Amino acid sequence: MERVEQNRGARVWEAIDAAARIDGALPSLRYAVLACATALSAVGAGLSMSPDAGPYEPLLASMPDVGELEELQFTLGQGPSADAIASGAPVLAADLSGFDAVNRWPAFAPAAARHGVRAIFAFPIGAGAARIGALSVYRRQPGPLGGDEILDALVYADAVFVLALDDRHGLSADLDQVIDAAFTARRAEVHQAAGFVAAQQRISVTDALALLRAHAFSSGRPLHLVATDVMARRLYLNGDHHGVSADGRGGPPETDPDPPGARNPDKQESEQAENEEEDER
Repeated sequence: MERVEQNRGARVWEAIDAAARIDGALPSLRYAVLACATALSAVGAGLSMSPDAGPYEPLLASMPDVGELEELQFTLGQGPSADAIASGAPVLAADLSGFDAVNRWPAFAPAAARHGVRAIFAFPIGAGAARIGALSVYRRQPGPLGGDEILDALVYADAVFVLALDDRHGLSADLDQVIDAAFTARRAEVHQAAGFVAAQQRISVTDALALLRAHAFSSGRPLHLVATDVMARRLYLNGDHHGVSADGRGGPPETDPDPPGARNPDKQESEQAENEEEDER
């Protein structure tokens, strides 16, 4: 049995190396994702990571459709990848149109079907309690993975973990640096936008993030782009979950710079001077 597992591991690493050699490169996270998709006869594969037990975020995808679905899971906060990271166990969704899948992911499952994806298999990446992400495999046709396919996917997930920590392949041994280089700036902007909306609407940051996610989903735009528009004052989100652009089609309500009852020292001083002049006359 141990010999079989050694052979499986060698086969996985050979496949990753072969994918890298096509581009004249060394094995990396990107080639592990590509090789996994090919090995499991999938339409594509995606990699999401979660530093410091924070929200998971899409990092790599083997094709645009998969990238959109990885991004959608981040936007909605639901999906097989998210559950695999949270639970530390594989999440095998063999039929996304089935009752169980739709009940579990009411917004994501129908969206995946509209993208032509009928099955997603997500495998956690990490060691022990240290879970850093998920490797997800996407298929056009419903149906379960075979036993050998599941074992192969688990080995690919282990390979991703090794590559993320191994600086011999051009990646920093510090996992935070690996992840930060890809998307820390984007994540920061989302949370900055949530803080901005929270202050604007006088709601909690959690509710503000939900507001951003709701608008991203309803508008069909990635969450980080919605956050960018909010921070650039191109988009105003109100408490009814409606976004209003600030380019002539609406915007935040106009406010009186000196509302009734407000104390404006400069304005009071000016009025006092005028009154004194009147008295002198």
